[in-house]
Amino acid sequence: MPIKGVNILIADDDQDDCLLMREAFKDCKIAGQLHFVQDGDALLDYLKRRTPYQDQQRYPVPDLILLDLNMPRMDGREALALIKRDPELKTIPVVVLTTSSAEEDVLRSYGDGVNSFVTKPVSYSGLVEVIRALGHYWIDVVDLPTKGRK
Repeated sequence: MPIKGVNILIADDDQDDCLLMREAFKDCKIAGQLHFVQDGDALLDYLKRRTPYQDQQRYPVPDLILLDLNMPRMDGREALALIKRDPELKTIPVVVLTTSSAEEDVLRSYGDGVNSFVTKPVSYSGLVEVIRALGHYWIDVVDLPTKGRK
């Protein structure tokens, strides 16, 4: 059964990881739109509707953000802290999905207000299972605060 449509914003600078995530979402039959940004600066530009992300039809408010920690320019750690301190953005759920499993990254992320921290699996089948679980929990089970806010 396909999962209902949502807008998911993925912040990850690794093009191969982005492609694999797109395929995993497709394989899991998660309906909705995936949007990608390459670093924390672009993530904040998207969320704040700065150039080139002003068009709300093309760049809707995300229902969920998947965030890599290790990105150029502004990394995910700094972006997370800024998102969760911003009254207009802090209610958007953020899931860290990163290669790091370092305890300091886990502790800092939760301290900065992340909703979940997941270490990226090394295999595609592992990624599919993670995406399926995230889709089930964050889309089927949880009531997202951004629903209807476009």
